[in-house]
Amino acid sequence: MTDVTARRLDLAGTRTFAVPGAGATRRRALAEFGFGWLQQLWLDACAGRRHEGVALAAVGSLARGDGGPLSDYDLVLVHHPRGLAGKEVGAFADQLWYPIWDAGVRLDHSVRTVAQCRAVATNDLSAAVGLLDLTHVAGDPDVVNAARSTVAHDWRANARTRLSEMQESVVARHTRQGDLAHLIEPDLKEAHGGLRDMSVLRALTAAWLTDRPHGEVDVAYERILDVRDAIHVVTGRGRDRLNRDDQDACAALLGYTDSDDLLTDLSTSARAIAYAVDSTLRRAQQSQRARTLRVGPRRPQLAPLGYGLYRHDGETVLGPSADLARDPVIPLRAALVAARNGIPLSPSTLGNLSEQSPALGEPWPEVARHLFADLLAAGPGLVTVWEGLDLAGVVERWIPEWTAVRSRPQRNAVHRHTVDRHLVETVVAAGGMVRDVARPDLLMLAALLHDIGKVPGTTDHSLTGARIADTVLRRIGVPDADRAVVVRLVREHLTLVELATRRDPEEPATVAALIEAVGGSVSTLELLRALTEADASAAGPKAWTDWRAGLVARLYAAGLASLESQHRGEAPRAVEPLDTVRLSDEAAGRVAVGEPWVTVTSHGGAHRVDIVDRDRAGLFADTAGLLAAQGFVVRSATLRTADGLAVNEWWVESPGGETPVPAIVARNLVRVASGDRGPLGKGSRRRGPGAPTSVSRSSGSPDGARALVVNSASDTATVIEVRASDRPGLLQDLGITLARASLSVRSAHVATYAGQTLDTFYVTEFGGGRLAPARAAQAVAMIIDTCDE
Repeated sequence: MTDVTARRLDLAGTRTFAVPGAGATRRRALAEFGFGWLQQLWLDACAGRRHEGVALAAVGSLARGDGGPLSDYDLVLVHHPRGLAGKEVGAFADQLWYPIWDAGVRLDHSVRTVAQCRAVATNDLSAAVGLLDLTHVAGDPDVVNAARSTVAHDWRANARTRLSEMQESVVARHTRQGDLAHLIEPDLKEAHGGLRDMSVLRALTAAWLTDRPHGEVDVAYERILDVRDAIHVVTGRGRDRLNRDDQDACAALLGYTDSDDLLTDLSTSARAIAYAVDSTLRRAQQSQRARTLRVGPRRPQLAPLGYGLYRHDGETVLGPSADLARDPVIPLRAALVAARNGIPLSPSTLGNLSEQSPALGEPWPEVARHLFADLLAAGPGLVTVWEGLDLAGVVERWIPEWTAVRSRPQRNAVHRHTVDRHLVETVVAAGGMVRDVARPDLLMLAALLHDIGKVPGTTDHSLTGARIADTVLRRIGVPDADRAVVVRLVREHLTLVELATRRDPEEPATVAALIEAVGGSVSTLELLRALTEADASAAGPKAWTDWRAGLVARLYAAGLASLESQHRGEAPRAVEPLDTVRLSDEAAGRVAVGEPWVTVTSHGGAHRVDIVDRDRAGLFADTAGLLAAQGFVVRSATLRTADGLAVNEWWVESPGGETPVPAIVARNLVRVASGDRGPLGKGSRRRGPGAPTSVSRSSGSPDGARALVVNSASDTATVIEVRASDRPGLLQDLGITLARASLSVRSAHVATYAGQTLDTFYVTEFGGGRLAPARAAQAVAMIIDTCDE
């Protein structure tokens, strides 16, 4: 170790690492030492001569004064062409560089004129960002000022073109390095939320496009610098990656009781910086668009997204009609809209949602539960939206238990994320399997909560998690039977993979253990299989190999076969039709004269629409079409027939906030029944009744809808179960398809879970009776084609 290195480590002062605020003082001392030493080297190289138009300048961490004990020095020898000749400049530079190398200090060096600095900055984005920090060390300060001011002027003048280049560069780097906040062995400099992103923030500010966040972000930056300094001292090298083997030593040096606490604080800091750089880049892009020449005053460009939310400059914002103080479900609606559209919530909107929205109450209203399930099933857009909500404090208002797992590291080598990020990634992975299970909403909840028990001090996170999940689900208001299923899934979420990989799947005792874990339920077994795959695939490639997947599939098949042999097909969710209908005198009088009887009951943001009408072919499709044409989203529906009457119960929501008007619904049903298709809107005319339909599929495409015949569900009707992505008008299209197939819908049970429909239709021939196998296969194929259009 050279004297210079020893001096730098001595200045680091290991006894001060655990002292709050000492890191900034330590780094200032290191910078002062570096500048003083380099200035002495300059004097030695000059040997008493004065060199006009030549100067030594620093960039990087030395220039900013935030270098670590063993950070390298980035130096530039800047000169005017009229100064030293080319050979003289090279020889003079060698007299500076060689003593630095001999001292064991890592050096990045260059020799440039002011014009060359400008040219390099123009052609190289990273060089441009670095030269914005150009700081005089020794020699002629005017030449350094000239280079720095020229580069800064060009940076501001070319901000419009450089901004897109910077955006691409940042995204590419983040893709390569991952999120510092959620990595177990992160690169503190290059990862998303790392030290490099602070240079991006400073560069955006220097372009005069936007200001950057301060306060929490500055504190987070200092904390990451402290960890970087600790790595230098512990390893004796100028590294930026926090390896597992060094975490305990770094934690002890920084005064943490264990390395998990260190990683939690590091993750929290990285999240603050990551969110700051992402939002500041959006602010800069918005500012740049605002500079575009416009004719007349500039008005906000608001594109409606539904539920009183709009897209504005690449972000989701609340509209002026949103009443946060009175509607506690607005945060859920806003999050759902943003996640489905892949558009982050704006910082101001997040702040308003956090500060102004009232609590949901306990238990949550039913509409809130539905919205939460849909949010979890929103897909990859959930990750960014959830992160913003979490940083704003909204998530912990929904789930206070979330704070215990936020930013918590995982020691298991197969995991690549912190606990909270892993939970969200598992939810996204489970979203790809919603058509493999009967209750995707329960799968989403189990995915979100399966590792909620990984809190400090726990010995069995599955048992702890089951207790915590039960508390969370009670607060949300999940019905008892559904809550029991999710709690069981959380408690047993490792059972399938552990049995599959540790025991013989052909052994009856292994199958019996699996069946006991799922409570003898086929549907719970399906959910456990999907949760197992989602959990493992979200953990990382080491956790879900082809070998593991094959073993899990083998044991799952054995368990399913055993359960089906015990009870062929579980009791269907649908119920058989009613035998009789009891109506009030007023309702009976209306129906007797051919008028539908319609009542509407509102429950918060959801509305129950009860319709009694004379049964007729196409009534189901017409009702679904009318509700869709009026802008309502069908949440669920139960349709039954008895005594020649259709008794239908529909649950709907309205993105625009409207309430169904019974008289309008009844009047439109009469119009449609008489042949007037006007109330159905344009959607009903997009496909004629005689349009050809492919029958090439029998059960569903790999990525499309699925339909199957449940043979054991009814002795008097053919039961067809349909699983597909929900969309406006789907129910109407299915009704039209069944009518076109000359089938009578005797009973239908429609539900929407997490953005997926699970529809069960009891159908017969028009004269009554079950469908022949060929007819059933044709109906299934037609339904699949309709769903996939």
